[in-house]
Amino acid sequence: MKTISKYSAIKISENLLQNIDEYLVVEESLLININGNPFTLTMRSPGFEKELTIGLLFTEKIIEKNTLYEYFVVEKRNGIITAVNVLIDKIYLKKELLDKRNLLSVSSCGICGKTELNDQLDCQNPIESNLQITATQLLLFFDIMKKNQVLFSNTSGCHAAALMDVEGNLIAIMEDIGRHNAVDKVIGDTIIRGIEKNDLILLVSGRVSYEIVTKSYIAGFPILAAISAPSSLAVDLSADMGITLLGFCRENRVTCYTHNERIII
Repeated sequence: MKTISKYSAIKISENLLQNIDEYLVVEESLLININGNPFTLTMRSPGFEKELTIGLLFTEKIIEKNTLYEYFVVEKRNGIITAVNVLIDKIYLKKELLDKRNLLSVSSCGICGKTELNDQLDCQNPIESNLQITATQLLLFFDIMKKNQVLFSNTSGCHAAALMDVEGNLIAIMEDIGRHNAVDKVIGDTIIRGIEKNDLILLVSGRVSYEIVTKSYIAGFPILAAISAPSSLAVDLSADMGITLLGFCRENRVTCYTHNERIII
């Protein structure tokens, strides 16, 4: 499986030209079918297709953690999986759920292809958790994530999502050209491995917007932390959903936007 490609380029610096080789993250499409019918076409980094598929179906509320399913690789091209199919008993499926996605989902946008934005906006049961951490712990967790970002270290062109427990154990880490894909892969990984623990900290390498918060909420993660900034909607939703949202977790500082009772001062 090819995740990195080498390209020739010209580096221009202070009017000097230099021929160089650059290593770039591969971006490919993945067609996800449910019971043989197209559900969504998503752009992503190759690898961990099962984790991405299961995580996406879970955060789209198509399946639950205990839903019985069968996963099949349908098509490959040049060693890269390009289409998969998930068999799910119709008793678990609702037509209105399947209609939520029927368009292209690009790697930079997790809500492309949704027919209704409000489908995900359900804050009736905020997350309740006694989990607490310090800012120092959080920054150490980001150091651990960075050390495990293999694709990023080679290309500087992809995002990462990681799950940590309060003791500093790395539960899961995934990389992808799309922020939301990395989160789906991490969530799918925990479902496939049967990890039931919800009191975990979700770390993301980029900014936090609406779709990242909703995925964290559906998965039950009480603390969501990012290297970059959140959007206004991300902060509003985190407040309603019971999520402790932190941004700018770098350079020995963190900014807490919601539910600071989980941050030990």
